[in-house]
Amino acid sequence: MLNDKDLSTWQTFRRLWPMIAPFKAGLIVASVALVINAASDAYMLSLLKPLLDDGFGKAGSDILKWMPFAVIGLMVLRGLSGFVSSYCVSWVSGKVVMNMRRGLFSHMMGMPVSFFDQQSTGTLLSRITYDSEQVASSSSGALITVVREGASIIALFCLMFYYSWQLSVILIVLAPIVSFAIRYVSKRFRNISKNMQSSMGQVTASAEQMLKGHKEVLIFGGQKVESERFNKVSNHMRQQSMKMVTASSISDPIIQLIASFSLAFVLYAASFPSVMDTLTAGTITVVFSSMIALMRPLKSLTNVNSQFQRGMAACQTLFAILDLEQEKDEGKRVLTADHAKGDIHFKQVTFTYQGKEVPALRDISLTIPASKTVALVGRSGSGKSTIAHLLTRFYDIQQGTILIDGRDLREYTLSSLRDQVALVSQSVHLFNDTIANNIAYARDNTYTRAEIEHAARLAYAMDFIDKMPQGLDTIIGENGVMLSGGQRQRIAIARALLRDCPILILDEATSALDTESERAIQAALDELQKNRTSLVIAHRLSTIESADEILVVEDGCIVERGNHRTLLDNDGVYAQLYRMQFGQ
Repeated sequence: MLNDKDLSTWQTFRRLWPMIAPFKAGLIVASVALVINAASDAYMLSLLKPLLDDGFGKAGSDILKWMPFAVIGLMVLRGLSGFVSSYCVSWVSGKVVMNMRRGLFSHMMGMPVSFFDQQSTGTLLSRITYDSEQVASSSSGALITVVREGASIIALFCLMFYYSWQLSVILIVLAPIVSFAIRYVSKRFRNISKNMQSSMGQVTASAEQMLKGHKEVLIFGGQKVESERFNKVSNHMRQQSMKMVTASSISDPIIQLIASFSLAFVLYAASFPSVMDTLTAGTITVVFSSMIALMRPLKSLTNVNSQFQRGMAACQTLFAILDLEQEKDEGKRVLTADHAKGDIHFKQVTFTYQGKEVPALRDISLTIPASKTVALVGRSGSGKSTIAHLLTRFYDIQQGTILIDGRDLREYTLSSLRDQVALVSQSVHLFNDTIANNIAYARDNTYTRAEIEHAARLAYAMDFIDKMPQGLDTIIGENGVMLSGGQRQRIAIARALLRDCPILILDEATSALDTESERAIQAALDELQKNRTSLVIAHRLSTIESADEILVVEDGCIVERGNHRTLLDNDGVYAQLYRMQFGQ
């Protein structure tokens, strides 16, 4: 599970700032516009004094003549400054969330396979979408509120002090009390926000699980189970939201109650004769109007705390991922197709999956000479696929050595190592793109159209591709939803044929094919394996009878080895599996 560090708001913001700093010009412009906006409001209130004292109190005053133009000018200025501030802050927040998502996405792509083994897809999707959006929207919204309302409070205080410092100084006692109240509820807001983000990940994971497995849900009648699971996580999300609303709703009236006591005391003090003698009708109207106007920014500032804490809590969940170590790539040598022979040696390899106590592989030693084919057979869970995963460095071994062309696997860079390995696995993943782009995945500009079509023909995929509406240009939907299991497998085989790598891994490559298709593709696979080092994992023993060597894996150990004829003559585990499969 991800470990969110409990950082303070300031520590979290300091980590966030480098992502914001490149766009600080936009923040400066927005801040200036917000200050102008707040100053316009304060100046509008200040016009009440001359209006009351001179405009209505004295005949022939010119104030009523220029006042309408001043009001219109102030409103135009206020509107323009509001637009500029909102646009600039939205621009900055959009840039920040885009860069944060890109950074998070890039970091996740560099994480080891073991990381994804321990995390649900829904939770990670929630981090990329919901949490990153929370950082930008909450922080930008909080920034607008803090600057605008902060500037409003300063402007209103200045206005009040200018006209009556005696009454205004009383309100100073409000500041430390409000500050204490905000500080007290900040930690509560942040903790609730963390729980909300965790709940959102659970909601996403539950929904994704149902959507991906909807056929299983229908056939096994799992609607009630999935509904109960989703209802539980969505109700937990609602409870966390209500906790946030409750905390915000309680803090809001408390702050306003403190402010109302201060205002009441000011009204009481204004009744003293010594104070009344210094006030005109316009002055007292401006001062009291400013005090009442202070209630709105004070209320907004108390509410912005919960909004800001949501952003900071989301930041912490994202930083928890960004702080995780990526896949180790300490190799210096580059393995190229021109020089790679594909000679593979496993020497006393032992491997245990993270969080497991029993090793998946124990003291495995095997040799696959260059251009030879070695097959792995055995019951499910015996460790066959783990051997393939170690060869591609999806996982790193804890004991022993794996050599390719006489050098330790870890001496090669990950990218160059994997460039020399073509993998066709039992679970094929296709992308929501054209068939051609799926066959030439990640190398669209490397291969010609003719090469892509040739690979598809070798994999016997053109038989169904030619019947598609746009042929190779047909969009096949998410994970090839428009294709059958066998068709998806043929696309994967065509992808491997096109890459033309010196090392080939076939992990149940024909498991999804019917007998007729398997016979047709087996010829293509036999051609593909020529002059290549091939590691073939298979349940169907008929597909590996011609292998140079067959290794029988059981409970993480190699218990038998030899060719097909030798293993049958030995009458051991392989012979038993063969008889079970062919009914002999």
